[in-house]
Amino acid sequence: MFDFDEVVDRKGTNCAKWDTIEAKNKPKDVLPMWVADMDFKSPKEIENALVKRIKQGVYGYSFAPDEYFDAVISWMKRRHDFHVDKEWIIPTPGVVTAIKLCVNAYTKENDAIIINKPVYYPFDFSIELNHRRIIENQMVYKDGFYEMDYDAFEKAIVENDVKMFILCNPYNPIGKVWKEDELKQIGEICKKHDVLVIVDEIHEDFVYGDHVHIPFYNVDESYKEFSVVLTAPSKTFNLAGLQTSNIIIANEKLRKVYQETMNRYGVNEPNFLGIIACMTAYNECELWVDEMLEYVYDNFTYFDEFLKENLPHIHLVKPEGLYLGWVDFRKCGLNKDELEKTMLEKAGLWLDEGYIFGTGGEGFERFNFAIPRSVLEDACQRLLKAFGK
Repeated sequence: MFDFDEVVDRKGTNCAKWDTIEAKNKPKDVLPMWVADMDFKSPKEIENALVKRIKQGVYGYSFAPDEYFDAVISWMKRRHDFHVDKEWIIPTPGVVTAIKLCVNAYTKENDAIIINKPVYYPFDFSIELNHRRIIENQMVYKDGFYEMDYDAFEKAIVENDVKMFILCNPYNPIGKVWKEDELKQIGEICKKHDVLVIVDEIHEDFVYGDHVHIPFYNVDESYKEFSVVLTAPSKTFNLAGLQTSNIIIANEKLRKVYQETMNRYGVNEPNFLGIIACMTAYNECELWVDEMLEYVYDNFTYFDEFLKENLPHIHLVKPEGLYLGWVDFRKCGLNKDELEKTMLEKAGLWLDEGYIFGTGGEGFERFNFAIPRSVLEDACQRLLKAFGK
């Protein structure tokens, strides 16, 4: 029903993905597959709702109505069997903004915050720019899969008096979807040592095969007392520019502190178009999501088969979630600078380099697979030209 094969020309629209090539000194003919937004058009229902609102001609202060919260609650229940009360939901301009608010709300300067590695690099920025200490817990990569070393995790918490853990589920960039027993081990360690858990679940709708996204609150009722869950429609419906996320905080005391921090920094006014887009997305666009997920997974499959047939020394880490692929180039024998140069100058691909995700990321590249198949085919031929020998 939906044309995900359509190639949308995004150039000249102040698009971060396509219109910063020259400013960032990338080759002019480079194919950008780095930033985590889609090259698919958002659902038509969202476009229609936004156009209708824009045609009114007045763009003043707005608020999130009851229907907005109902839409969020309904989506979480239908898609993830996640019960959310209205008062738990706090609209916020973006998940990264929410992480920074949490860091300021719940920790003090020089406090230790632990994160897994490699991980989405704004986690680092959110900690460092607010003068907190980063404690790294490196994931274990074995036989093509990532696992957590729970003993090392707990040891790091104890030795560094860690106050907060920022968890990514599904896990950007490695594509891991945490299983219930894994989340249980994390939760019990953090509960034991009084560590607040901030759970970035922005990619929750991107799960493949037999994998299931399990909201952190669903693992154990007690986890509501020491955790904050970050969600948004932005990844699922390609709405990142509308700066709308929904932060879910069941504990009243934690919720109050978060709201006070929002007020202190003046980020408590919702984007009026984001409100409309989110309501429409969650109420009217479920079929679009189902078909989009099939298309993206087919892209993963196409890419994986291409590598196995033509470039067997390059390996796609099996995606459990995300529309981002984590690709292992270590057998190519290049250091991180050589790999980045080869990718840009010989392959003509602009990717997020693995090393920017921190320890354990060097030698990997993150690809965006939320693109038309013809664009992916072009990318594959570029890889073949650069790495085929």
